[in-house]
Amino acid sequence: MKASQDRIIIFDTTLRDGEQSPGASMDVHEKVLVAKQLEILGVDKIEAGFPVSSPGDFDAVQAVAHEVNKAIIVGLCRTRDDDIKTAWNAVKDAAMPGLHTFIATSDIHLKYKLRMSKDEVLKSVTESVGICHELSPSVEFSAEDATRSDWDFLVDVFSAAIQAGADTINVPDTVGYTNPQEFFNLISYLKKKVKGINDVTVSVHCHNDLGLATSNSISAVLAGARQIECTINGIGERAGNTSLEEAVMIFNVRKDLYNLYTGIDTTQIFPTSRLVSHITGIPVQPNKAIVGANAFAHEAGIHQDGYLKERSTYEIMTPEAVGIGKTHLVLGKHSGKHALNKRLESLGYHLSDKDLLKVFNRFKVISDKKKEIYDADIEAIVLEEIYRVPDKYELKHINVNSGTVVVPTATVQIVVDGETIKEAGFGNGPVDAVYKTIIKMTGFNAELKRFSVSSITGGTDAQGEVTVELMDQDMVSVGQGSDPDILVAAARALVNAMNRMEFMKAKKSVESPRL
Repeated sequence: MKASQDRIIIFDTTLRDGEQSPGASMDVHEKVLVAKQLEILGVDKIEAGFPVSSPGDFDAVQAVAHEVNKAIIVGLCRTRDDDIKTAWNAVKDAAMPGLHTFIATSDIHLKYKLRMSKDEVLKSVTESVGICHELSPSVEFSAEDATRSDWDFLVDVFSAAIQAGADTINVPDTVGYTNPQEFFNLISYLKKKVKGINDVTVSVHCHNDLGLATSNSISAVLAGARQIECTINGIGERAGNTSLEEAVMIFNVRKDLYNLYTGIDTTQIFPTSRLVSHITGIPVQPNKAIVGANAFAHEAGIHQDGYLKERSTYEIMTPEAVGIGKTHLVLGKHSGKHALNKRLESLGYHLSDKDLLKVFNRFKVISDKKKEIYDADIEAIVLEEIYRVPDKYELKHINVNSGTVVVPTATVQIVVDGETIKEAGFGNGPVDAVYKTIIKMTGFNAELKRFSVSSITGGTDAQGEVTVELMDQDMVSVGQGSDPDILVAAARALVNAMNRMEFMKAKKSVESPRL
């Protein structure tokens, strides 16, 4: 896929690099859900995973390849024959398949990780890209740790990759080491020196270790790059990756400065952000650009005064532009399924009759507890009911007795592998009682590292959203749960984290790549 000079290709790696965030592992069903939403969002390429890493990842990439038709589905592979063949077998049935092969090029990686000479690396690049080119109509080559590599060696490596058949060359800032001026200079140097570079797309893949991922990506575009590799909410290894929503909206808002555009439907940005946050269990920080809860909030009196007189005084883009609709207080316990479906469609959710019924039944339960249902409440219901599948543990019922003169007691009913079990237990507080009881009855062994509570909407009857983080040796699992009853939300979050931990344990994987 060759980019035009005014078009930026968006390469989304949420399902690969984003999944490498601690606790963010997704199962096959969840990866397909995210991939379908990325297709609706309008991304050009979806890096669906690293197929050789595990049978589960292979199955997930293959499933995405079967379900998505409008984006190139990319499988990642090292410059090894078995990696390449496995990746191709995973993506070959896609409407538009692609391969992305990589090898490290920095002296530190060559010496300590690869233990290869530069000549050996060049040979590996030529042979592996050639094999990819014979198999796939779309081939990308990445020089891992490019920003700490010798520039002249990069010229040789990229020239060899292009000659062997790569249509995209990627310059990753693997450890978030570079800065905008340095990266601009590197891309400019490569544009001048690499043979055949004007016939291919130059891509960049930046990490956020110094908080510069997005700015480095934009700087690279100014130097001639035309593909940005990014993730939803900026999730990824360590401090994360270039944020898709930030990069896209920079070009959208500052058309006057860049005169560049993407194929992204910006009104799908917020729904996609919420879906990824819910499935991965990684909450979006309130002050996150574009999709954070405070991104369009105005508290200062001077700001509020100016905003009320003219929105553009303090808003450079509207919340509607990124899919954040105005909150409406029109639904309640007397609302019917048709009215709910209309509101869901206005929020960007087009559900099947079966899924709509699930959401409607939960909506009725929530509306009995709340007088008014907000858009944010409806989204939380959809995410809870549709985009999370039951796994080993399924919470059925909890009952908690607590107060100033009683010992906090929890009675819990859970389905474990299809078998219903009941248990009661005590704790130092109501949440502690619920958690101790669930842990006792399931025999689940993990350390609770984080427990946080937030309100989805305002008011004392608001739905609460609980996020928990479990640790078992070197594994970290994050879970989320929502409900007007904060104890139910807490129980849902714990069970979700337990299911994710079980999935991670069952997933046999090799060391993940770190482009």
